[in-house]
Amino acid sequence: MYTCAKCFQKGCSKQDMNKTLPDCPSKNAAVQEQAKELYLEEENHKIAFCAALTEAGGYCQDTRLIEIIKFLHRGGYKKIGVAFCIGLFKETQEIVNILEYNGFEVVSIICKNGAITKDFLGITNDQAVRGNCKTESMCNPIGQALLLNEQKTEFNLMVGLCVGHDTLFMKYSKAPITVLAVKDRVTGHNPLAPVYLAQGYYNKKFYPENPEDLNPKDTEYNR
Repeated sequence: MYTCAKCFQKGCSKQDMNKTLPDCPSKNAAVQEQAKELYLEEENHKIAFCAALTEAGGYCQDTRLIEIIKFLHRGGYKKIGVAFCIGLFKETQEIVNILEYNGFEVVSIICKNGAITKDFLGITNDQAVRGNCKTESMCNPIGQALLLNEQKTEFNLMVGLCVGHDTLFMKYSKAPITVLAVKDRVTGHNPLAPVYLAQGYYNKKFYPENPEDLNPKDTEYNR
């Protein structure tokens, strides 16, 4: 089992295999050779190459969005898809304006596309956010992916899709994807903020006396 998160030597970053754990994934020669072969495939090589240039070119200077713009230019991507959450509508308007100003053709698809009500999934009124499963539109990330596929976007951005919805979008998108923003309503979409406070104000939330407190009562999936 690989446990990189518990390795404090990080020999891989210095090409020093003497400073690694016994089960270091860097020592799995078969997998590493397979990875190197995959990097030589045209699309993978372009993405990895442009990512390296983008990292070095704006290291600790460029914001995420500026990095994305430069990466897209380097990769020659022109038609960009934006899959966004209705809760970040204003932010997405500005993002689209910025992308278009910088020369990209942008196709944007909102999460509520299709107007499919939540009772379609078997959600009940008690499980709906606003208490009425027959009038509350579900998020439709599969629809977002299929619509962007139909439009033949060359690269897609995710803006604020919910946990799980982002999973389905990534599963069905044909174009490569990067994330501009993730959903975290409590922290203003900054999910690492509570992690930085995990040994402080958020300690009892992440490490409750009874771990079952983080196991919701409606855990069991039924269809």
